[in-house]
Amino acid sequence: MFTRTESFKEFLRFYPIVSVIIFINLLVFVIGYIPFLPRTWIYETFSGVNLYVAHGEFWRLLTPIFLHSGFTHLLFNSFSLVLFGPALERIAGKGRFLTIYLVSGIAANIATFLIQPLTYIHVGSSGAIFGLFGYYLAIISFRKSMLSRENAQLVKTIAILSIIMTFLQPNINVTAHIFGLISGYLIGAILLKK
Repeated sequence: MFTRTESFKEFLRFYPIVSVIIFINLLVFVIGYIPFLPRTWIYETFSGVNLYVAHGEFWRLLTPIFLHSGFTHLLFNSFSLVLFGPALERIAGKGRFLTIYLVSGIAANIATFLIQPLTYIHVGSSGAIFGLFGYYLAIISFRKSMLSRENAQLVKTIAILSIIMTFLQPNINVTAHIFGLISGYLIGAILLKK
């Protein structure tokens, strides 16, 4: 379920939403390195800056989901999305998967705005990715038959390890991780109970 055996072409065809999200992340990252465009412009315009959100720049609740602080950050989040996104895109469907991803990411950024100081600045798709974990946990809670026992155990283990690592690593938006997870779980609770 979480191992990738498809060719690149098959991956694009089978998982178009995951592919488009990764493409957008890569494109935004590359745009940040175009010589005639100052790299800082894209971050100054689209980062999650709580002070600017407070002054009405509400797009900053969405756009940080597609920005990353460096190549390692981008690589780690893209790798997580490649591992855990495809199965959920297949289980939930394209539209629902996109909803889970974006709503969890936005909810994580809203929580960051409400809890962190106005001087707080953040980027990254971790809140949205944790939303995927939250939705998987909701599947385990409300629709156990959708995942095998082994995959359910794997999801629980990775979710627990991810939460632990959230508190151990520096420069992590703990608020986004926790509220992304909660948001994904709540979305799952609403959608899966129907």
